[in-house]
Amino acid sequence: MKLENVVQTKSYAFAVRIVKLYQHLINTKKEYVLSKQILRSGTSIGANVEEEIGGQSKADFISKLSIAYNEARETSYWLRLLKDTDYLTPKEFESIYPDVEELCRIIGSIQKSTKGN
Repeated sequence: MKLENVVQTKSYAFAVRIVKLYQHLINTKKEYVLSKQILRSGTSIGANVEEEIGGQSKADFISKLSIAYNEARETSYWLRLLKDTDYLTPKEFESIYPDVEELCRIIGSIQKSTKGN
């Protein structure tokens, strides 16, 4: 399986988890501001990966990849903030945080190899 397909699959699965987390935050915790932020950034990772795969040029590919990486970093921030403000339990945090860190590593690796070619 190509690396792009791995990141495509993982970023989509992560987006599904983020949507469910958003639903949990608004329905259970009645949290409406931070939840919107994480919904936006967490689902944007996969959307930009999809656009990157269909990129028209190497520059377009690199641009979308950079946006996906930045969105993953932002999502990491929101997850940490939600944990540290007690909207996420440590168990909830530990179940999702490694996924965004893995996406950061994968996307970062693709960025390095693409820029090197």
